[in-house]
Amino acid sequence: MGKAVTHFEVHGKDGAALQKFYAELFDWHVDANNPMNYGMVDTHGGDRGINGGITSDEQGAFVTFYVEVDDLQAALDKAEQLGGTTVMPPMDVPGGPTLAQFRDPEGNLIGLAKGM
Repeated sequence: MGKAVTHFEVHGKDGAALQKFYAELFDWHVDANNPMNYGMVDTHGGDRGINGGITSDEQGAFVTFYVEVDDLQAALDKAEQLGGTTVMPPMDVPGGPTLAQFRDPEGNLIGLAKGM
């Protein structure tokens, strides 16, 4: 059995702005009340895990994560209102979920998923 993913990080020049961006976008509770102002995210998850994948990509190396949302286009619209940019509009993966991608205000690539 593989090891479970239990943490993710998003780094950028303006950590406080990114904490606000993700808190507003996904209704996450972000607690940066610590000496390092490190925003601990509590997504109020239960027993749901995180799956992942490894692949080659012509764009080179980067790290991303996918967040499951009910309405991909609404999440993309909200990301844009908060300073993000759409990279990939909603698309159906044959035999799989529907995915979309955006870049946050710092340029990090983030995925959205429905039906995973």
